[in-house]
Amino acid sequence: MNTSFNEAYIERCSKETETMIANEASSFLNQPITYLKDHKSEFLYVESALFEEIGVEGVSIELDDVFGTYDVMLGLKLQKKFEKMLKEHLNQSLQGDEAKFDLVFSHDDGLWDLNFALNYVEGYRENISIHEGLQIIHQFLSTIVHTVKQTTS
Repeated sequence: MNTSFNEAYIERCSKETETMIANEASSFLNQPITYLKDHKSEFLYVESALFEEIGVEGVSIELDDVFGTYDVMLGLKLQKKFEKMLKEHLNQSLQGDEAKFDLVFSHDDGLWDLNFALNYVEGYRENISIHEGLQIIHQFLSTIVHTVKQTTS
């Protein structure tokens, strides 16, 4: 799947204050994902029509200071009734003994707050670009959302 994030809205933000450091052009996505390892005090926030199509408002990616993994954090628009299936698919889809995720339904905004490590998603390699990382995240989430919706419809 050729998934392009050329039209994405991209912010580099401070982990400490959550304030925007800079608004970046899509060319920034050509940076290696290790950019986040070299800039540990920053996280990326990305909005894209590609994410909106699958019910994701925006995606944040940062380096986990403790585990050294690339943490992906997002809000997912799926009804609460999909919880069991969502958890099953996340457990099946994330690879590796260390693979964990956090999934909490927020009644306030009707979104699932989902956090997982990109390192355990199929297709991840240490030498990918940020753009490739976003493609992997999109494919991963798209498959899960599609599967959950198909199975319960």
